[in-house]
Amino acid sequence: MARVDLPAIPLNPESGEPLYRQLYVSIKAGIQSGAIGDGVRLPATRELAGQLGVNRATVGLAYELLEKEGLLTAHVGRGTFVHAPPASDGVISFASSRPASELFPVEAVQRILQSTARDGERLRSLLQLGSPLGYQPLREYLASDGSGEVLITSGCQQALDLLARAYVQPGDLLMVEDPVYPGLREVFHRSGARLIGLPVGEIGLDVEALELALRREHPRMLLVTPDFQNPTGATLPVEARQRILELVGRHGIPVVEIAIYRGLRYEGDDIPSLRDLDASRSVIHIGSFSKIAFPGLRVGWVNAPREVVERLAEAKQWCDLHTDHLSQYLLHEFARSGALEAHRRQALEAGRERLRAAVESLEACREVEHFTRPQGGMSLWATLRGGVEAERVLEMLAGRVTFLPGTAFAVSRRHVHSLRLSFAGLRPQAIRKGIGILSEGARQAPAAGERYGTPHMAIV
Repeated sequence: MARVDLPAIPLNPESGEPLYRQLYVSIKAGIQSGAIGDGVRLPATRELAGQLGVNRATVGLAYELLEKEGLLTAHVGRGTFVHAPPASDGVISFASSRPASELFPVEAVQRILQSTARDGERLRSLLQLGSPLGYQPLREYLASDGSGEVLITSGCQQALDLLARAYVQPGDLLMVEDPVYPGLREVFHRSGARLIGLPVGEIGLDVEALELALRREHPRMLLVTPDFQNPTGATLPVEARQRILELVGRHGIPVVEIAIYRGLRYEGDDIPSLRDLDASRSVIHIGSFSKIAFPGLRVGWVNAPREVVERLAEAKQWCDLHTDHLSQYLLHEFARSGALEAHRRQALEAGRERLRAAVESLEACREVEHFTRPQGGMSLWATLRGGVEAERVLEMLAGRVTFLPGTAFAVSRRHVHSLRLSFAGLRPQAIRKGIGILSEGARQAPAAGERYGTPHMAIV
């Protein structure tokens, strides 16, 4: 079993929380979210301590806590392995931002697959190598508005990775939202980039903070999620979008628009995308089928100027040649037939009901000081009252409710009192029950300042 490279772990010696607990919570969140898979081998304590610049005993303490919870298994002479427990009906998980699988229109997919299997000539072509740009009919469908070129990627995550490979050098400065989706943060951390986290408020990215930052710095690019931002669910109004385009245009900075939640608006009017508002057509627009259809097929896309797409396609060719043809074909047929739009309408109806359940439950939760009220998407952001730390609540709720604490989304701020609740994959009854249990745990959790003791153990 190959050793896994852990996601970047932000440790803050000045936070007042012991480093071993910060490490323990970060690894635990990675296991619960699926970022650190079941069965992978973690670095040895000495190796990880060297990577993080901490004492070996710090890593040992974190590993022991995880082992006591059954999340790690140590084998003498072989190493320490992740033991992620299977999902249980007794655990209500707000940790993963994914669609509800019970809503998948399996019959429509079966019909497409059966039809394809009967067409031998078409099947042969789909099983052959193709262009790194992707399946041409799907590219044409996605570029139907005539703006820009399209590159098909293996999900949004690969689109981010290709941008890092093609455009970012070690030491380059990037501006991102804070809090931000960890997958975005880790891709650019691994490329050696330096990240400036711009605060996200009720209506998305703080445009005034962006303007001030651009006066001091000249970043390589700006990355922003205008619609139902992950993790907060915030959406930028059209005036803020226009201001962002004005600022990046004035400073000559490319802007990357992550639009993977854009099709999940449950109420209110649609707002033009950055790409639609950009007269220069220079926005790098990233989309995906993972949130509105089937995340397991791993099909996303980049819509951007020709020179950008060509550069990304060259990087993709050296990564995986091209995205799976059968998945691209299936999604194109699904969309072309009208089944995608029918499924999206059903998903919107379910999402509206689930979001309402989350909002109503949080309104009745006295332990939550503040939470966002998105009009769509899959997640919202809550801040606990009385200085209670989300990581401590997560620990207390082990085996009943899971979520990702705010520290998992940190860039420049740790967000220790906040957490993300991803509601789209849960039925309303489970959402209400889960938030009730979370409220109970927050009521019992110690406030900041009531520090945690070091567990009694011997470090060999």
